Amino acid sequence: MSNYSARDITMTAVFAALAVVAAMLVRYGGSIVPFSLLPFVVMLAGGLLGARLGSLSIIVYILLGLVGIPVFATPPFGGPAYVLKPTFGLLLGFVVSAYVIGALLKNREESGFTRYFLSMVAGIVVYYLIGLPYIYVILNFYLGQAVSVVKVLYIGFVPFIVLDLVKAAAAAVMARALYRRLNGVI
Repeated sequence: MSNYSARDITMTAVFAALAVVAAMLVRYGGSIVPFSLLPFVVMLAGGLLGARLGSLSIIVYILLGLVGIPVFATPPFGGPAYVLKPTFGLLLGFVVSAYVIGALLKNREESGFTRYFLSMVAGIVVYYLIGLPYIYVILNFYLGQAVSVVKVLYIGFVPFIVLDLVKAAAAAVMARALYRRLNGVI
């Protein structure tokens, strides 16, 4: 197992903290899936920290919430019972999303905007592929609501996909610029 440097630990903690801020910034309770800047932070984490540290930062964020610290976007905002919330699958998807983004950008020194953007879009696909079935399962089998697949798409996909693509473009620009700046790539 490889050791983590002080920089690795610091950057992981910074992105876990950014995830907390992003989730707490907009606590909108009007629907099952709230609007959030968390996907933007996830994309930045994968794009800047890479697969291992990007996903680890999101794992730290989730663990903070599961131990009871109120860091999640919807009530109860924290605690182990949060795994039974329909949106918890999106959180799990964010871990894999950050990993995929980081893995796709492994050799990013000469990567342009297009590669960054497509990596971010791949990350979006990943968290929807994990999060939407989780929403379906929790709503239908735990909460006992008869919800169709189409209804789940209207709950967790349709209202968010355009904004997620905008977040992907912004994250691609920021991650590319910050990576180049932090690593001295000209």
